[in-house]
Amino acid sequence: MTLSFDPPHLLFVVGDYYAHIAEELVAGAAEAIKAVNGTYDLIKVPGAFEIPAVIAHAERATHRPAGRHYDGYVALGCVIRGETTHYDYVCGESARALMELSVEGLPIGYGILTVENEAQALVRAKRDQKNKGKDAVVACLTVLSVKRRLNMGGV
Repeated sequence: MTLSFDPPHLLFVVGDYYAHIAEELVAGAAEAIKAVNGTYDLIKVPGAFEIPAVIAHAERATHRPAGRHYDGYVALGCVIRGETTHYDYVCGESARALMELSVEGLPIGYGILTVENEAQALVRAKRDQKNKGKDAVVACLTVLSVKRRLNMGGV
């Protein structure tokens, strides 16, 4: 991906419940942002459910004098279906909250895997396979580029 603006600084917020899967998502995302000479900070949270709140807190902090500015956000994690309805709530509510933040104007790359089993998650996370960490960064940068092209500025 070629950018028509200065290298971005992103925040990766990572649900670390399945740490080995999250690590692979982060590795793919890190390679993607470095490929455009961008930088990132990383915050780990227990799971996917906490990701939207942390992104919202980080964005609010951006507007404070001592707050760190982020050009966009990347949500990474994994939810694997279990025996209860917990999966449905975590997937639905985290996706809904991230979409609300996105519609409000935040460039967000969605890289939360929602799968039936670990094998599916690993195929999607691994850099030599589907590399969804990279895809989430590309999505974030694409939205950021559109915002700038529409003269909406950064985040």
